[in-house]
Amino acid sequence: MSARQGILEFVSTRREMPGRLLRLLSLLQSRNDWSGRELAERLGVTERTVRRDVDRLRSLDYPVTGTTGTAGGYRLGSGTNLPPLQLDDDEAIAVALGLVGASGGGITGIAASSMSALAKLEQVLPARLRPQLAAVGSAAEAIPRPDVPQVDAGVLATLARCCRNHEIVAFDYRSRRGTDTPRRVEPHQLLSLTWRWYLLAFDPSRDDWRIFRIDRISAVAPALHRFTPRELPGDDPASYLKESFALAQYRHSVRLRVALPADEVPGRLPLGSVVEPDGPDACTVRFSADRASLIVQDVASLVALGADFTVEEATPEIASLIAEVGARLARTFTP
Repeated sequence: MSARQGILEFVSTRREMPGRLLRLLSLLQSRNDWSGRELAERLGVTERTVRRDVDRLRSLDYPVTGTTGTAGGYRLGSGTNLPPLQLDDDEAIAVALGLVGASGGGITGIAASSMSALAKLEQVLPARLRPQLAAVGSAAEAIPRPDVPQVDAGVLATLARCCRNHEIVAFDYRSRRGTDTPRRVEPHQLLSLTWRWYLLAFDPSRDDWRIFRIDRISAVAPALHRFTPRELPGDDPASYLKESFALAQYRHSVRLRVALPADEVPGRLPLGSVVEPDGPDACTVRFSADRASLIVQDVASLVALGADFTVEEATPEIASLIAEVGARLARTFTP
């Protein structure tokens, strides 16, 4: 190779370096662990070049950790400062929508931080994306519900990290009866449903899957031990959560027979309703909840369907409350 060719190749490499570093950073952010060989193949360079690029990222305060040997690899860890993130167009808009939703999502102290982060995101976005972000900011707003328990943002972030890293986590959990018990579980997924946050996890001490309301979790502490993810008990976490609600038995319950086919009812009733066919033109519906007022609300949603129904089973308090509410409505709306 001539001196001139060497100089041209060096200049070409220098020009490609910023873009390659960004691609390397994007790969490291996309999953936990990468081998040097995998990164070299993705970037179209040698493993030696990957090592040099990793050193350049470290000089820019990106906490890239690595191990030596034939099984050596790289991971983007957590540092003392927050370095820049690389987002594509869809990811940037998705983050913006998430920030708007977080302001009313029942997370303690998150509203002001969400709006501050949204403003920073708008400042650095490419010009082509700013109209979309402006539309999101002006047309979307999350209204918080005062009856929803608040979730600590720090607890949520720690649980999310443990889910991602397959790391065992310990915490105290308060039951519906107000009793605190220590738990040590394998966290799988965070789920948000009807303004509440839940953790789906496997509890080795009970040898079963459990669902924890995150507003009842405290004293969260990662155990710094990894686990191998288990196969889910259902089709997906969301389906398992819904099925668990439907099968749960709480303090109050009621069962009704409704003059509608079973396949016409489930999507029109609250989550957790159990619907079973009772012939081609009828079905039974069961509601269960800790609070009697919730049962009355569920029954009201059934009444709104406009079909005839009869109460077949109900706890005494629920039967009395339904009769009382029905009588008050009849007095109020009778001409």
